[in-house]
Amino acid sequence: MEHECHYCVPAHTAIANMMKVDPAITEALRNRTAMPTKKLQALHEMTLSIVRNRGNASEADIQSFYDAGYDSQNLLDIILGLSQKIISNYTNHLAETPLDEGFKKFAWESKTTNA
Repeated sequence: MEHECHYCVPAHTAIANMMKVDPAITEALRNRTAMPTKKLQALHEMTLSIVRNRGNASEADIQSFYDAGYDSQNLLDIILGLSQKIISNYTNHLAETPLDEGFKKFAWESKTTNA
């Protein structure tokens, strides 16, 4: 949600529903509310720290992530996922990709403004 992609948020919501992902997770991400578990919250916070600080996460953030049960490989996993998402999000922003019919029921608009 951080990049507020008009296409990716509904598409990923539809895919998550097809994969039977817990709706509490999807809704927390879509609505920018707390994740349903502390471990998922730690993952979410670490991911946001990496995005917002352009890869310069603080030692405290990294330690909190490790304390939640993650490791250095998981940090690299986040970076891999982010690299794919940035390409997709930015492309959809620039191309103004129209929402596919099957994703329209999951349409999303940001309720906040990122500065």
